[in-house]
Amino acid sequence: MAGVKALVALAFSGSVGLLFLFLSCALPQFNNWYPFTVVVFYLLSPIPSIIASRYTDASGENGQCRELAWFLTTGIVISAFALPIVLTRAPVTAIPPNSTVTDVEGIISGGACGLVLTANAVMFLTILGFFLAFDNDDHRYSVW
Repeated sequence: MAGVKALVALAFSGSVGLLFLFLSCALPQFNNWYPFTVVVFYLLSPIPSIIASRYTDASGENGQCRELAWFLTTGIVISAFALPIVLTRAPVTAIPPNSTVTDVEGIISGGACGLVLTANAVMFLTILGFFLAFDNDDHRYSVW
């Protein structure tokens, strides 16, 4: 069983990651809630590993199911990092009346993109830390 220090450290790092994400959405110069959609990737990323840990063989070898779970998790994590970059580069369909075409930014600003990328790094490291700290192989899910 992981200690209380690990649990407190994971809770603190998750809070810091969510703070960066909320700052990227709610600061007055950004004021755009599109970056908050990366929360979906935070929720989806551990699912393949949880499913694969249930279907490992008795010897505990990393089989094809585990490798497929790593592949899917990698795709989810890369998508979470790519979404804010795409939203930064995507053109805005409605151009504000007082601006020229050259000074219009993407759907989200560059500062918001940087904060979301920082939040992604912190949150995915927190999720990885959770799996490393609380990975108990001593119990089986045969009671389900």
